[in-house]
Amino acid sequence: MSDTTLPLPRGNHGPHGSQSPQVNRAEGLVFYEREEHHPENGTLLGFWLYLMSDCLIFACLFAVYAVLGRSYAAGPSGADLFDLPLVALNTSMLLLSSITYGFAMLEMQKNRVRPMLVWLAITGLFGAAFLGLELYEFAHLIHEGAGPQRSAFLSAFFTLVGT
Repeated sequence: MSDTTLPLPRGNHGPHGSQSPQVNRAEGLVFYEREEHHPENGTLLGFWLYLMSDCLIFACLFAVYAVLGRSYAAGPSGADLFDLPLVALNTSMLLLSSITYGFAMLEMQKNRVRPMLVWLAITGLFGAAFLGLELYEFAHLIHEGAGPQRSAFLSAFFTLVGT
């Protein structure tokens, strides 16, 4: 059995102006291969379902936090608990990891693997720093007796931030 791959004549282009499809011949049978990517309908639908479900989850969590945000149950409030410089540092770690991930994606589009990997490593370091600071903050709050069971406010806070 001999397989041969031949291009179609020059005037025969694919439906979206892509390169000519290839013709495979095997024992009298002819198969046409298209060099197009698969339709993104299923992938795109899955992406939107994920994105909308994520939006709904966080909308519900923010609504719960808004409703319970002043329910301290004679416990500490956010102003009593949170160290603003630590919160600012944690927020900057999260934002910087998003920026460096964007740089990695730009390098990927240019097919530059090594710089992409460097940016991804930096992104991973920022992400690890963010998680470390979050764990430190949670442990510190729980050690001070301000765990999620202390009040509705803290329960909503731990749920929102932990998600």
